Amino acid sequence: MTSHQYYMSIALEEAREAAKKGEVPIGAVVVKNEKIIARAHNLRETDQSPTAHAEHLAMERAAEALGTWRLEGCTLYVTLEPCVMCAGTIVMSRVDTVVFGAMDPKGGCVGSLMNLVQDSRMNHRATVVTGVLAYSCGEILRQFFKALRLHKKRQKN
Repeated sequence: MTSHQYYMSIALEEAREAAKKGEVPIGAVVVKNEKIIARAHNLRETDQSPTAHAEHLAMERAAEALGTWRLEGCTLYVTLEPCVMCAGTIVMSRVDTVVFGAMDPKGGCVGSLMNLVQDSRMNHRATVVTGVLAYSCGEILRQFFKALRLHKKRQKN
């Protein structure tokens, strides 16, 4: 198992915690100097907050742990390609590297719809690694939404 796979497996643990709470199962981990300094999972429904995305929460916790908003030297691991809000936070916080599992063709802004974190017009660009444990990261989402659709269908009947 590579270090990327190891840290992504921790992000998947966070995604499973989100699913237990009825949240979209996305998890994130921030690593600096080969040490996990923050971890989080989606809490949008729990907190009723549009910004409570896993990676956004993990970056906030990492900033708190480091005592600075600058996340230079940090790697963000997230199970799903970050959205525009989270990609913007990655740029603004100066995260060095973003590693994600599953692509998000409908909302991803680290390669799918655009690549905000590597846009040359921005003041910071992050290195991107894609597809780490992609099947597992995608499968947890597929199973979650399959169960959600089935539940909604049963409620209608």
